[in-house]
Amino acid sequence: MNLESVQVRLRTAFPEAEEIRVQGEGNKISVLIVSPVFAGLRPVQKQQKIYGCMQDWISSGELHAVTMQTLTPDEWKKMRMFA
Repeated sequence: MNLESVQVRLRTAFPEAEEIRVQGEGNKISVLIVSPVFAGLRPVQKQQKIYGCMQDWISSGELHAVTMQTLTPDEWKKMRMFA
């Protein structure tokens, strides 16, 4: 899996995101996305937004596993304060 392609797709799907990080190798990746679009959503709803923009890669097997951290800007700010 080309991590740059994932980064571009996530940036396109979440243009308002303050932070997007992608790591991984092979067909397993980890993503961190900080976006106001996640405000008020349950964790499964946040995941569905991420999976939705990668569904073709998942269906084809090109992408097998996605670990994700989905945060609002306020959650990100609080997390960084205590890191």
